[in-house]
Amino acid sequence: MVDADQTFVIIGGGLAGAKAAETLRAEGFTGRVILICDERDHPYERPPLSKGYLLGKEERDSVFVHEPAWYARHDVELHLGQTVDAIDRKAKAVRLGDDGTLVRYDKLLLATGAEPRRLDIPGTDLAGVHHLRRLAHAERLKGVLAALGRDNGHLVIAGAGWIGLEVAAAAREYGAEVTVVEPAQTPLHGVLGPELGNLFAELHRGHGVRFQFGRTLTEIVGQDGMVLAVRTDDGEEHPAHDVLAAIGAAPRTALAEAAGLEIADRAHGGGIVVDERLRTSDPDIHAAGDVASFHHPLFGTRLRVEHWANALNGGPAAARAMLGRDVVYDRVPYFFSDQYDLGMEYSGWAPPGSYDEVVIRGDAGKREFIAFWVKEGRVLAGMNVNVWDVTEPVQRLIRARTQVNTEALADPHVPLESLVP
Repeated sequence: MVDADQTFVIIGGGLAGAKAAETLRAEGFTGRVILICDERDHPYERPPLSKGYLLGKEERDSVFVHEPAWYARHDVELHLGQTVDAIDRKAKAVRLGDDGTLVRYDKLLLATGAEPRRLDIPGTDLAGVHHLRRLAHAERLKGVLAALGRDNGHLVIAGAGWIGLEVAAAAREYGAEVTVVEPAQTPLHGVLGPELGNLFAELHRGHGVRFQFGRTLTEIVGQDGMVLAVRTDDGEEHPAHDVLAAIGAAPRTALAEAAGLEIADRAHGGGIVVDERLRTSDPDIHAAGDVASFHHPLFGTRLRVEHWANALNGGPAAARAMLGRDVVYDRVPYFFSDQYDLGMEYSGWAPPGSYDEVVIRGDAGKREFIAFWVKEGRVLAGMNVNVWDVTEPVQRLIRARTQVNTEALADPHVPLESLVP
């Protein structure tokens, strides 16, 4: 079968799906490309939703992956505001949710992303309870933060992960009062461990954020549909006018599960199991982005990575694999964050318990340094804070998997490049 006779369907209108469609055309695919998005907005990138766009420093149009005319110009059939409610693997078709129309495919890409986890406590139906995942969420939250800042209002954030901390920083820049409630003893504990988590706690405290560590929300108290306060599991009540649930995201695997595709267990983050070519247990169905769970050869475990770079690189990799190209997806996980005057980039994977020590190069007190998570002299991950243009050598150190001299690693006068074999 020649390209022109084939139909490739992509479910999911985020960065992974949009970049996959772009790559199919860039690689010369001449068949039908159908991109199905359950949102009415054109495919967009998510980082600005908790960063520049939320702060009012970036225009709305800047978040879109392509200008709207790009899709028609490249003959990509874009279905906005459309859901898919079933995959018929035997018929090789997907069923649209609105009218039951069957859309046939030769290859299918699932780029369905993730959705915010919900608080399971009384009061979550109040008008002032928010999530941040979609552009519509960011638009609403932007107005909320501006109003809180104007009226000396109080925002309570459940969760001190990246989204929680970035929104906390934005809220303080608007002038709102902020309290963060986090079950762990430090922010970002599952990613950075206590050593670097404390740095972010001090950063935010220095900007007036209050933390309740070792606590969880048990109730959101309201009246006439509006938030008045929150209660924590120690029985304390804290003032609140709005609440943001930032307790993580769950992969959107319902379609894949119903179709009988293999799903990773919760211990490995869930998600749709894929191989090194991002193929699912059905060779004609691929998955990419937040929803894909792949075995990473560098770290010897199955990972599900929710960050921007995984969507940026995973969508094109899946598209090439769908075209029969040789693909091995083994990108080093990467993400970035901007909070107040702190900018950082993180490469690798080093959850608590996986490393022996954290090696600091530079001045952590001035927040200008690189941190390395090391096990038996091998670098598992690196984070540069207000130090730039070092991602490439950091990732080369991670990929090398060889022992390094930790004294040289900590010495800013020793070029990182010289430590890579």
